[in-house]
Amino acid sequence: MSAYTRDIGTDSSWPVEATRRMNRMYRRQRHIYDGTRRYYLLGRDQMISGLRPDAGASVLEIGCGTGRNLVLAARLYPDARFFGIDVSTEMLTSAIAAIARAGLTSQVRVAHGDATAFDPKRLFGIPEFDHVMISYSLSMIPDWRRVLGAAAARLKPGGRLHVVDFGRQERLPAIARTLLRQWLAMFDVTPRDGLEHELSAMADGGGAKLRFERPFRGYAQYGVLTFLPEPRTP
Repeated sequence: MSAYTRDIGTDSSWPVEATRRMNRMYRRQRHIYDGTRRYYLLGRDQMISGLRPDAGASVLEIGCGTGRNLVLAARLYPDARFFGIDVSTEMLTSAIAAIARAGLTSQVRVAHGDATAFDPKRLFGIPEFDHVMISYSLSMIPDWRRVLGAAAARLKPGGRLHVVDFGRQERLPAIARTLLRQWLAMFDVTPRDGLEHELSAMADGGGAKLRFERPFRGYAQYGVLTFLPEPRTP
């Protein structure tokens, strides 16, 4: 089975410009992405360690990029199934190659998809997932709140949403915080200072439980939203 699912169709709402923009950004960067991002995309491994999916569980990564997280998670949890979507076909090229090199094509599948509106049934043949993870993608997507809504809508009852991204850096020196934000802005990256508030509102509105942390002196923010399972039939 191929690691790549391609089912874009002719839908006029497909984010052609978003794909072009991300491809321009990552056409060359993808070759050095994993080697450089390891130094400042902090908290990704902690998120993966916190997944702990049951045997046979399905895990989706929104904005899977080069497939680095999917490969690491699949190795750590060999009894789970992993899926990923990304709007950049350039990044998906790297992801497909990484999955193949790791010998994980039967466990990990990726597809070209828009994080704000995607149909997992069409892409992967399954309608919902036990876990959805989003790692350092919300800060690059203008309509990031819509991404959270799309992720939650594709979780099974009792499912969990895991999010890690740049934080407010509130416990870092002011000069470090200023320089970091200026540097991130050069790459169209905007820390989502309202993430905790948004996840809290989702928890309140959906009867879910939220665990939220600001590790590395606030450099990162990490949230896990756990939805309630369906009530048992008497």
